[in-house]
Amino acid sequence: MSDTPFGFGLPPEEPENGDKGKKKDPTGGGQGSGGPANPFGFGPGAGGDNPFAAMFGTMNPNDLGAAFQQLGQMLSYEGGPVNWDMAKQIARQTVSQGTPDGTKDASVSQSERSAVDEALRLADLWLDGVTSLPSGSVSTVAWSRAEWVEASLPAWQKLVDPVAERVGLAMGDVLPEEMQAMAGPLIGMMRSMGGAMFGQQIGQAVGVLAGEVVGSTDIGLPLGPAGKAALLPLNVERFGKDLSVPQDEVRLYLALREAAHQRLFAHVPWLRSHLFGAVEGYARGIKVDTSKLEDVVGQFDPSQPEQLQDALQQGMFQPEDTPEQKAALARLETALALVEGWVDAVVHEAAESRLTSADALRETMRRRRASGGPAEQTFATLIGLQLRPRRLRDASRLWASLTDARGLDGRDALWEHPDMLPTAQDLDDPDGFVHHEQLDFSELDRMLGEAAKGPQKPEGDAGGAGSEGADDRKSDGKGETDQ
Repeated sequence: MSDTPFGFGLPPEEPENGDKGKKKDPTGGGQGSGGPANPFGFGPGAGGDNPFAAMFGTMNPNDLGAAFQQLGQMLSYEGGPVNWDMAKQIARQTVSQGTPDGTKDASVSQSERSAVDEALRLADLWLDGVTSLPSGSVSTVAWSRAEWVEASLPAWQKLVDPVAERVGLAMGDVLPEEMQAMAGPLIGMMRSMGGAMFGQQIGQAVGVLAGEVVGSTDIGLPLGPAGKAALLPLNVERFGKDLSVPQDEVRLYLALREAAHQRLFAHVPWLRSHLFGAVEGYARGIKVDTSKLEDVVGQFDPSQPEQLQDALQQGMFQPEDTPEQKAALARLETALALVEGWVDAVVHEAAESRLTSADALRETMRRRRASGGPAEQTFATLIGLQLRPRRLRDASRLWASLTDARGLDGRDALWEHPDMLPTAQDLDDPDGFVHHEQLDFSELDRMLGEAAKGPQKPEGDAGGAGSEGADDRKSDGKGETDQ
């Protein structure tokens, strides 16, 4: 876990995707990438990646008015903990600049839409035979990068707002109560600047991520609208560019992963809220180093708004070392591993006998996840979580073993309730979980059902004493009407 969960710097020990294990450049420069490795890119020496350096560092007279207009928008913001209008604007600007390899975003053509629709529909047919969960896709869509930004921002808001809220509250608490009334305008300015800072950083992160993701579920969380299976044709093409695998197979394999995620999130009703709730629970345990924040407030110069940016960069936010915080982190990390492991196992079972490159594509995807690709990096930076490859592989092996031992229905039945799922300890010993004796609740269910119906009368005596009286009356010839 990162020591600075919202310090906006990536762990130096995590390698870049494809850099053969080399460490990251902490200044944000990718090794041979031509662009920032850090999706937020605001570290020391980030240069043009710092929005304020870009705004004021190389200013010419023609841009001065636009720069002060943007600064005015930042200072006048009065919304929630993150300026999401600014985040959206920055994300779209980042997308329009293209990726480091020179690939520019483009509208999706009709032929690309047809290819994506066909791949997702075929993927759903293949999945029917390897999982008891029915299709979760109400519709299919092919997105450009800009369209992915628009579709995913609501989910990012749910992920980021809890952490940003902690910062906003801290900004108002660093001054003594007797001074807060007098410093009201300053506190308001600080919160506006904080919301703008988060908006800048999240916007750039989402914009960078838009150049890498291939669907709506790349980080194991549902970032798109429910029931809408999506692929990004431009990024799918980039994914398979150097793999020597037919493009149709690449598209179909990625469609299988997207469709499998959709089934899981559509038919496990508690899963979405469980994951986002775990993120929020973890965020509640993040504390702000108020001593650093007090220094920033005491020395804050409105003409140098980058001071707040520097404070964010210097590791102001730390997780509390409490049992509740550790439990929240373990719950989230394990749930994500189980989601990704289930998808990996199910997709491999569907693709193994149909796609000649299934094994190669599976290993490529695993290495992409293991090398700390942009999706994992962004998520780790946002909440301090790293999904370790060992967890993913162990989870995948566990689900595959469950299929052999209990069949599709027995395996997928574990998703009925979070308490039925394997724990972190079970991921350490997948075989032990698979082969331990299953509890049989059928007899208990029968007993509870009978208890709910109330006391039962003996056979042949359903009417009780009342029946005997009725029979006596009938024998007297008075019949039932004389009651």
